Amino acid sequence: MLVPVLNMQGEKVSEIELRPDIFEASVNVPLMHQALVRQLANARLGTHKTKTRGENNRSKAKWYRQKGTGRARHGSRNAPIFVGGGVAHGPKPRSYEKQMPVKMRRAALRSALSVKAAAQQIVVVDQLTMAAPKTKEFVRVLQNLSAVDGKALILLPERNAPVELSVRNLPTARTLRAHYLNIRDLMSADYLIMPLGALEVIESILGMAS
Repeated sequence: MLVPVLNMQGEKVSEIELRPDIFEASVNVPLMHQALVRQLANARLGTHKTKTRGENNRSKAKWYRQKGTGRARHGSRNAPIFVGGGVAHGPKPRSYEKQMPVKMRRAALRSALSVKAAAQQIVVVDQLTMAAPKTKEFVRVLQNLSAVDGKALILLPERNAPVELSVRNLPTARTLRAHYLNIRDLMSADYLIMPLGALEVIESILGMAS
């Protein structure tokens, strides 16, 4: 797939051939869904906790006498049927971690990148450089790249403090190091903006030889 390479002014400076094994791979929707579910599950802390009747700090004395009141027999205020009592079968701390082989995760990323490429949502730029953090200037860059009418994911080959700080306050854009590319951020973005350096990182990770 041949795509144009733009500069920060939105002008075409050259063309580049995207690797077909990454950007024209067969799309496996169930695999993409499995990878997304795994990532969302692994992000859960699992620290939820409710107290059972044995853990509730209320009186352990019998509530009222066994006979003669006309009421049902109860031995504790901690029973789950009472307000302030324990919780029956409530959530306990647990791990939601799901396992997925590396080859499957990379195949899911190739599928997602192929979807983006087919939808012409990948913008390749020669470089992203800024002398100092300027959010207003980076908004103009996004306008030049025609990537302001949706969420933009800017991949960076390495740490780039001026660009990262310029994007940080934008509600519809975010930066990500290329070697941290993941299915959640990729599928939630409308545009994928990649400098040539970030493209090289992706190709080194997701190439079929990987």
